[in-house]
Amino acid sequence: MLSIILIGFLGGLVTGISPCILPVLPVVFFSGGMQSGRGEDAAKAPSRWRPFVVILGLVVSFSLVTLVGSLLLSLLGLPQDVLRWAGIVVLVLIGVGLMVPAFQHLLEKPFSRIPQKAVGTDRGGFGLGLALGAVYVPCAGPVLAAITVAGATGRVGWDTVALTLSFGIGAAIPLLIFALAGRGVAERIKAFRSRQRGIRITGGALMIALAVGLVFDVPAQLQRLVPDYTATLQDRFAQSDEVSEALNLGGLVNDENKHLDECTNGADELESCGTAPSLTGITEWFNTDGNQPLSLDELRGRVVLIDFWAYSCINCQRSIPHVTAWYDAYKDAGLTVIGVHSPEYAFEKDIGNVKAGAEKLGIGYPVAIDNSLSTWTNYRNRYWPAHYLIDAEGTVRHIKFGEGGYDTTEKLIRQLLTDATPDVDLPEPTDVADTTPDGSQTPETFLGTTKQVNFAGDEAYSAKTTDFSLPDDQPSDSFALDGAWALDTKSISPRDEQARIRLEYTASTVKMVLSGSGTVTVKHSDGTTDSISVSGVPRAYELVTDHEGAGTLTVTVSAGVDAYSFTFG
Repeated sequence: MLSIILIGFLGGLVTGISPCILPVLPVVFFSGGMQSGRGEDAAKAPSRWRPFVVILGLVVSFSLVTLVGSLLLSLLGLPQDVLRWAGIVVLVLIGVGLMVPAFQHLLEKPFSRIPQKAVGTDRGGFGLGLALGAVYVPCAGPVLAAITVAGATGRVGWDTVALTLSFGIGAAIPLLIFALAGRGVAERIKAFRSRQRGIRITGGALMIALAVGLVFDVPAQLQRLVPDYTATLQDRFAQSDEVSEALNLGGLVNDENKHLDECTNGADELESCGTAPSLTGITEWFNTDGNQPLSLDELRGRVVLIDFWAYSCINCQRSIPHVTAWYDAYKDAGLTVIGVHSPEYAFEKDIGNVKAGAEKLGIGYPVAIDNSLSTWTNYRNRYWPAHYLIDAEGTVRHIKFGEGGYDTTEKLIRQLLTDATPDVDLPEPTDVADTTPDGSQTPETFLGTTKQVNFAGDEAYSAKTTDFSLPDDQPSDSFALDGAWALDTKSISPRDEQARIRLEYTASTVKMVLSGSGTVTVKHSDGTTDSISVSGVPRAYELVTDHEGAGTLTVTVSAGVDAYSFTFG
């Protein structure tokens, strides 16, 4: 339990210093410096407890909304956004009350019969905290994902409650610091205290502005303009062994998924590892009738293959031809394929990008958009691609992580189809070449700062380093940079026209994931050069085909182009 609390607190603290708290900071600051008594006593300092009560309300509200909000709304048949809208309405009411005392007293009137429990807009601030907690949506991370899954499934234990509260406290600490700063200013600056009427009007206006901004999604748009300065820290936190052990990274174990580990990865024969977990948190579907959602309960009687994928993932690109072949061959015999698109990069959350990627890969089966990784988490998944084969009774019978094993998976699909309908007329097995790497080629090479593992330069590979030079001796299966580069967590981009990447590789094909607008010039081992025009959303561009053995590429990237990774086949 102690490790769960510590992980939750640290995860919340990392989230609490991220850009997602920026929209509520002004409101929190002013709330800490407002007077807490009735009247307009200019000499009265703000309550010493007000900042703590505001943040307490936020933690309580956030915790309840996260843990039981979705379940409660589902039971009541209400839209999932109703709590957020309620919080927005409360913010507007409090803001108007701060600006118009008569309206404030009207708001307090229903509570006037409660002895010593006045809860007006200028009292302890607990109501303000409750409203902020309902609208405050922390940036996603492994801890929040685990909490969300537990809440969505309705299986909340004491460990989940402890995780949620510790996460909420960690995320609230930076907000508390700002609230205390606001109180400190009010205590020390006489002008602040003597102009409380103006301060209250300013605070009320800020709350109304925040509410209006939330309606039009302005805070989210502003956050997209601010670099996520905590991305590297969050990635390192998510990938630590301690977090993996404490959270069972990939998903908290719950009653829906607790039997999944009873299946062996890539087993040759059918196994049984519990009823398939539900598809949760899906925001959009396509390639279904009317783009309507599917549920596993509705698919009982059919064999279901769930494929977790991401459109720019090279491993998925090599796997999907097998999946599409199975879908085409067996859909009329009782097979349903569901591609759960779980993004690895931020750009993979764009539905237009996903649809374009699916079309390019020839995907005609139903696709579920899992941008919050809720279904990914509910399946305790860790891999792109990952296949979960479910029989006609709804039981998971086979799990395969990563590439390969296609003959076995198809054999088991055919067996389940026959078990479901003994007289089914199955076509001949599909014949798609298995292009899974045999281990002798260069592994996928990421260029972002959080995932690179084979940089061969002498410089520190971080966002603080801007100038690079090629090393005299570069080992195989590595890359190095030359010139001026801007390094981000997921991609890199040139600062001038002379920026180069030298790649030492072993593969028959080499692709590079690029986006933006510009030109990439590729110099091959034999001295020949190619020029590639880059435009549009991120996708893989082919640099080398039909190559044997080891080789060297020197890639010159023009300004305006973002480079994400090299992939090999």
